[in-house]
Amino acid sequence: MIRVLLADDQPLIRAGFRALLDSEADITVVGEVGNGSEAVDRARALKPDVALLDVKMPLLDGIQATRRIGADPELDEVRVVILTNYALDEYVFAALRAGASGFLLKDIEPVELIQSVRVAARGDALLSPAVTRRLIEEYVATPPRPVASPGLERLTEREREVMALVAAGMSNEEIATHLVISYATVKTHVSRAMTKLGARDRAQLVVYAYETGLVTPGGF
Repeated sequence: MIRVLLADDQPLIRAGFRALLDSEADITVVGEVGNGSEAVDRARALKPDVALLDVKMPLLDGIQATRRIGADPELDEVRVVILTNYALDEYVFAALRAGASGFLLKDIEPVELIQSVRVAARGDALLSPAVTRRLIEEYVATPPRPVASPGLERLTEREREVMALVAAGMSNEEIATHLVISYATVKTHVSRAMTKLGARDRAQLVVYAYETGLVTPGGF
């Protein structure tokens, strides 16, 4: 059973999401709150598999709440997904840096919302290739000088290659086809790269790849 925490300051949106998610046999909403501060408290108390957080909330916004959840060792298994009204919300990349697994538009189709919760629960990032490109090109087109990342030098050449393709928005299946290797081998490379870099999920691999200069905007 996938346990979900909802955080949005609009009761109607929370009610709609809750009704939709609770209708699924493998998903249950274990809590709902109206501000970021309560979201952090409830995450600590309930330890949900997925926390859906509105990017703009009173007391504590979605990014600050994400940062606090991501900094708590006891919440390592909680996958945070940011809810936003705009595909290129100025806060999205900051949310990924803070530890979010991805983001969803509030006008998402019901079937896509349900599938996205399942994807997040598995530890995969909710970033399609098209969205990844647009985000990077919009907000990292003129990034600061690449910074050294502890652990990056420990990646093998193949792990770096796979990480770069993850940053390009490729799925494991697409990477396997591109490199002519097995799906299981790709999963192993991704997992090892995450472990060496201390990344929570694929979304943070994307952040590492760009911030360290492993890949550059427009270099897909």
